[in-house]
Amino acid sequence: MALSLRQSTAFGVAARSRKASVSVRASAVPPNVAEAREWIGAWKDKQAANANRISWFPGSKLPEHLNGSLPGDYGFDPLGLGKDEQALKWYVQGELQNARWAMLAVAGILVPELLSSIGFSWPGAGVKWFEAGAFPYFASAGALFGVQMLLFAWVEFRRYQDIVKPGSASQDPIFTSNKLPAGEVGYPGGIFDPFGWSKGDMATLKVKELKNGRLAMLAFAGFAAQAWTTGTTPLEALSKHLADPWNTTVFSNDLARL
Repeated sequence: MALSLRQSTAFGVAARSRKASVSVRASAVPPNVAEAREWIGAWKDKQAANANRISWFPGSKLPEHLNGSLPGDYGFDPLGLGKDEQALKWYVQGELQNARWAMLAVAGILVPELLSSIGFSWPGAGVKWFEAGAFPYFASAGALFGVQMLLFAWVEFRRYQDIVKPGSASQDPIFTSNKLPAGEVGYPGGIFDPFGWSKGDMATLKVKELKNGRLAMLAFAGFAAQAWTTGTTPLEALSKHLADPWNTTVFSNDLARL
């Protein structure tokens, strides 16, 4: 009886040992197989993400170098400018800065025209935006332009330094206690963030900013074309169109009919 129990126990231990060794051998996946599985999983995730992405042109194939990680990325790059990863970083900054300047420009054109049209007065009130350079300010237009270009050059050179070598230009050269935190170049946070936007939903705010900025760039291009072809300001042209909508359109312009 004791002998049979010992034999049974030994048999059970041996069986468990064989089962454990089989389990260990089965779970030992070669490194190349694990890497292949990881790559396939990442590829499937990417394909699923691309299938759910919004395209700038429905049905068009999204470029490989634009994976949707950038704010406002809808796969628009017909010239393939973003294939160079380093150049793409600069293009992202370029679009962001041009978008912000366009929003300021559009507001700077529409708001003064609106205020002057309802009776507000100040030196230069009523001057058309494309004739503002000829208005006598406290300094000549050439001097103002020169100072503006010098300031632009300083800011853009510092930005370029921080893009090429992140963190190299994040500290104030004069007030050294002011330093930007590590992160993306060009977005609020650290020294200058009066509205606390960096503490909110930055991903959504980035997309909204780019959408408004892209619209503003198109609007300013339209303002410039309008000024060149009709010699009118945006609100002036709008009021003429509303007064006679059927006869005052883009097609009633001589240049548009050429």
